[in-house]
Amino acid sequence: MEINDAGIGKTLSGKIALVTGASSGLGARFAAVLAAQGATVVLASRRLDRLKSLKAEIEAAGGRAAVVAMDVTDVENLQGVVDRIELEVGPIDILVNNSGVSKAARLVDVTPTDFDFMMGTNLRGAFFVAQAVANRMLARAKARPEKTHRIINIASVAGLRVLSQIGVYCMSKAAVVQMTKAMALEWSRFNINVNAICPGYITTDMNASHWETEAGQKMMAMLPRRRVGKPEDLDALLLLLAGDGSDFINGAIITADDGLSVT
Repeated sequence: MEINDAGIGKTLSGKIALVTGASSGLGARFAAVLAAQGATVVLASRRLDRLKSLKAEIEAAGGRAAVVAMDVTDVENLQGVVDRIELEVGPIDILVNNSGVSKAARLVDVTPTDFDFMMGTNLRGAFFVAQAVANRMLARAKARPEKTHRIINIASVAGLRVLSQIGVYCMSKAAVVQMTKAMALEWSRFNINVNAICPGYITTDMNASHWETEAGQKMMAMLPRRRVGKPEDLDALLLLLAGDGSDFINGAIITADDGLSVT
């Protein structure tokens, strides 16, 4: 995975960033981008084989990374995992709360298993990961109130407008939007900035083949500029929200969707 730091220097040197869902797709990209800017990145997912490969890629490029097994749906163990990260790697400065799943179905066909699968990861898992990390951040804030922390929740344009066939996914991401605002309101006085990125359609390894199909081409033709985004289209926004330049950005729900949410 090639990352170009555009000559802007290591803006996140000395920071420790936890990225959930880092084994593939946007999560892997987020981790590599943060590492390229000097952060020590903790790669979290259930798929340790892929995390180890990504760790090797990051280290080959001169970055620093660690690997941790994390199942965001295993809420009872999340605090223990976070405690181990902070013991073995160091205090988490940045959380990219990225784990997410989806399953296409008409609402009348959604089963309780489907519903729990999406809500359990996208909302419940995201909430309790943020809670576990924030507990540590809040404890540090008492000793060092000047220290800043960042939580970046990965929501979706589907949380802002309803898209067909993925109604429950839309519901889960709409809840993440409100969750972000609630966290920002409650934690801002402790210098924890909480914001959300709402990507539109982004091509990844998992969906790239879909855009080559007739159905994918038809969907693309309905988009504002008849194109889908690339993972690197989110780089600048991620780095803005992760860095010191976002001190006055809190509770923001920022779309990166090529105009889809306003059409």
